[in-house]
Amino acid sequence: MTDYEESSGNVYSDLGSADAEEMLVKAQLASKIGEIIKGRRWTQQQAAEVLGMTQPKLSNLLRGQFRGVSEAKMLECLAKLGRDVKIVVGPARRSTKPGHVEVVFAA
Repeated sequence: MTDYEESSGNVYSDLGSADAEEMLVKAQLASKIGEIIKGRRWTQQQAAEVLGMTQPKLSNLLRGQFRGVSEAKMLECLAKLGRDVKIVVGPARRSTKPGHVEVVFAA
């Protein structure tokens, strides 16, 4: 029998990363950016020009190496790719637990 541990749904949290929530958000944004670029059949160079970054930086972002790229820059990239980006701040929680950040993509 193989021992295993069920995921929390956030691999960064499972690995004990201090910035797990931020990293998950960035991973989701990077995935959507890559999906759009692939759907348009652009080269990384073409996409980098549109996004205002170098091709190597875009390549790193698409491979999950996005520590040097802010969430704001990634949201800006989505806007440059023609997507509307909305940030919604929900009502205060009754509990003392902190709120959370979630990325939701419209259909």
